[in-house]
Amino acid sequence: MTLRTGRLRTALTVLAAWSALAGAALAGAPPASGAPTGGAPAFSRIAPGVRYTEFDIPAAKGVTHAHVLSVDLTNPGVSVDLLHPGVVAARATVSRLTDAQGAVAGVNGDFFNITETQHPGVEATGASVGPAIANGHTFKAAVPDGQRFGPALPPGTSTEDVLGVGTDHRARLDSLALDGSVETPQTRLPLGGLNQYALPVGSVGAFTSDWGQVSRARATCGTDTDRAAPCSTDTYEVTVQDGRVVSSADTPGSGTIASDTTVLVGREAGAQQLRKLSVGERVAVRHRLVAASSKTPYRFAIGGYPVLRGGQPLAGLDDVTAAVRTAAGISDGGHRLLLLALDGAAEFRSGLTIAEVATQMKKLGSADAFSLDGGGSTTLAAREPGSTTATVRNHPSGGAERPVPNGIGVFSKT
Repeated sequence: MTLRTGRLRTALTVLAAWSALAGAALAGAPPASGAPTGGAPAFSRIAPGVRYTEFDIPAAKGVTHAHVLSVDLTNPGVSVDLLHPGVVAARATVSRLTDAQGAVAGVNGDFFNITETQHPGVEATGASVGPAIANGHTFKAAVPDGQRFGPALPPGTSTEDVLGVGTDHRARLDSLALDGSVETPQTRLPLGGLNQYALPVGSVGAFTSDWGQVSRARATCGTDTDRAAPCSTDTYEVTVQDGRVVSSADTPGSGTIASDTTVLVGREAGAQQLRKLSVGERVAVRHRLVAASSKTPYRFAIGGYPVLRGGQPLAGLDDVTAAVRTAAGISDGGHRLLLLALDGAAEFRSGLTIAEVATQMKKLGSADAFSLDGGGSTTLAAREPGSTTATVRNHPSGGAERPVPNGIGVFSKT
């Protein structure tokens, strides 16, 4: 565990009681007042390079209310990074994560493994669907498309799609595929997953200290095309410490994974390959995320799915189902990030369709836009100037903040 992660977990523990009270206080709160619908919205300053506004949006199902952060990535004191509770398989509220990591603002992030009603007795991990990179460190890779939670993906998109910010401080849409292997003196196996709640059928996945304490059993449930399919009956787990096999088990386990340890979980053909490994055998596990488009390394990346590219909405976007939404937009050639969260107060809860989200992000000046988790997860928190704690600016549709696995944090050095 890094010092930064250790401090983060300590801060989250201290903030837990406060967050519960703050979330409860939201229930029944009056909705934010609407800004004029005509013309460009007026922004107020949160910090140098970070501004906030709110306004009404007339939509097909009724008026909804938007909360928007505008982030100037050309400002040398401004950065964007992953909000997270220290490990992949854990959740915390956006306001709690924002305060714990010292961000000035944040929104919720990727869709996640929220429930396991289809697999009785299997623990829901709380882990996110897509790839995640925090401060240049790869946290996880994407689950198979058929294993995701959330609305149907638009045609041509996948769970590997990300919104990212590179080391050049420019935001862009991309996709990140896992490239990895498990190598022994005798053989080389492809790696099918990294800290994922679902592994491809027949594969081997790696779990590191970034995973957390939650059971790894969910990784062997469902199939690549059917999340509800039964859990595999052919599984095997091998623990590798300092490059050597130290133990094995017939079923995936749980508990903290040490920083010098990798746990390999196999299902079907992957399990059969892992059974060939012996205690004491040398094993090298390698993994990285490979970008489809950018040659610039990513400092931050989060999963979701694109809805707008080059100023044009993607074909096949849902224009029927309206809901409370969270989205991110990219403008000014990647130099500005726009973060939108709809209000979940009763009079605004009709929300927007995904097609309307794309249209609205374009109206705000985005050339590209990305849909994040919505519904009860949608939250935007931001500090008042001079404050050290973030305030939830929208009204979460469940009446209180929902704990989420990650989000987009906005940081300011001044």
